[in-house]
Parts: sequence; C-alpha cells; structure tokens
Amino acid sequence: MAASASIRALLDKAIDYAGMFPPCALQLEPALRNQASYVRSPEAWMLNGFVLPVEQFDAARQFLSEFDPQHPLRVAALGPKTLKADAFLDGLGKAETAIGSLSRSNVDLVSVSHLEMFLPDDVDPSSLKEVRAIVGKLPVFWEAPSEKAEQTIALIAGHNFDDDTPTFGYKLRTGGVTADAFPTSAQIACALVTAATHQLPIKFTAGLHHPIRQFRDEVKTKMHGFLNVLGAAVLAAEHRWGADQAVTMLEDEDPRSFSFTDDFFAWRDWKIDTERLQYRRKFVKSFGSCSFDEPRDDLRALNLL
Repeated sequence: MAASASIRALLDKAIDYAGMFPPCALQLEPALRNQASYVRSPEAWMLNGFVLPVEQFDAARQFLSEFDPQHPLRVAALGPKTLKADAFLDGLGKAETAIGSLSRSNVDLVSVSHLEMFLPDDVDPSSLKEVRAIVGKLPVFWEAPSEKAEQTIALIAGHNFDDDTPTFGYKLRTGGVTADAFPTSAQIACALVTAATHQLPIKFTAGLHHPIRQFRDEVKTKMHGFLNVLGAAVLAAEHRWGADQAVTMLEDEDPRSFSFTDDFFAWRDWKIDTERLQYRRKFVKSFGSCSFDEPRDDLRALNLL
C-alpha cells in the first residue's frame, strides 16, 4: 500500500536514526552501515539525520565511502553534556569546530543538519547571545528536562525573538530504557502547547519506537506513540489546544482514532489538511530512534505504509 500524502507529510524527514544509543547501542561502524542501507531504502523519505556525537566525527570519516552524492550522510550532531555555563560554552566551541571540519571534509558525501545539546540550568539570555556568535546560523535544539520545559522554551523563544536568524529549538526526552525515564502525558502536553504558543521548533528523543501509545513489557510502562506525539504537536498548534486536549490525544491507544488520506490527517473529529500539516511540520521537526526498522514495521502492520 502506498503511503498517503498526509502520512508522508507527517513523517517526512521525521526520524533521526540513533542506532548507537540504548537500547540498540550499536558500534559506530554497524550503525553507519545501517544508515547507508536506510538512505537507499524506499522509506528513505522518513529519515532525517544520523545521530552522531561530535567526539566520534573523526572516527566516522573512514566510513564515508559507504555513501555517495545521491545518498549522502546527513548528520544530527550531538554535543557534549555539561552542567555549568562555562563548561557548556567551552564544549560548544569544540563542537562547532568539529562540525565545521566534518562539513568541509567531503561536501558531496556529508552534511550536518543541526546540533543537539543539553542546556545547563545557569544558561541565561546573555549566554545564548554568546552561543549564537559561536554556532552562526546552524539550527540547534537545546535539551532540558520535561519539568523545565516551560521556562526553557520561554528562554529560547525570547532569544529567537531578538535574533535575526531564529534557529534555536527545544528538545524533549520522551523515554528511555526504564519506566522512570518516561515523562507523563501531561508533561509532554505542556511542552507541545508551550512550544506551539511561542512558534518554537521542537524535537523529541528516546522512547518513540512505536506509532501508537502502548504498554511494553521491556520497559514495564506505557511507551508514547510517535503518531500521538507528532500528531498532537501539529493539531495543538493548528487548533490552539490547551494541554488537557493534548493529553487526551497522547493517551489514545486506539489506532482507529487516527486517519490519513491524501487530503488530510485526522485524530477523532480534529483535522488538519495536508498543506497546513506541511507548514506545521516546520515547527515539529523530528524524533530520535535507535531503530528505523521498528517504526516502519509497525506502520506497515497498521496499513499506513
């Protein structure tokens, strides 16, 4: 079955392949070989970047021959995690140097789509101005815990408002390998609605292997579904939902609530047409997943691919 125009719009470049991270935790070489096969697959349209820590950039160069100009390596750069603003700015400078070096090393085979990095508590608006001077126009997603989502989004949005090239967004962790790593639906809803209010780009990482929310024995809890999360993000923005409405969608475990046609995507009675969906996706970017196979297999099982 061919994917409808609306599912293609919702999932276009939506998956950052994070094969080197738990639970898959592959070594660099097999993960890059997977990426090289995925970029040549019929579902390559769903792929965004290959999540690569900046300290692995040099090691990755020896595997660039796996790619070609028609199937290049698109990197989602992952900066070091620091807990204080001074170490953060130092780590960011090193990350930017590594990104510049990799981007210049083989322009036909590799590019860096964006940087992702943890934002320490003591980073303030003046620190973000220093950050902009370091990273230039590179899009960056700043990660902060779900309980700090509102204040972090407001901080980033304030910087974007004052900036000529607003390319900073927020990154939300949506799971992990243990039950306590999963934020509540209310926490995710708060982040989605706050980001939509500020028209701030948002992306997600971890725990979104499956399209629809479901209990998973391997983590002994309910995993959030990527159709729930991405869908709630675009519908919340389009229809100016409050957090309660977003929670209802995030907690829906019935695949029949979701419908995709060439003209629109709908959840229950809420609709967004495909053209508006493409526009909303400018602000709802992607999610990191250690598997590219599980999402595709599940979508096929739901007759969506």
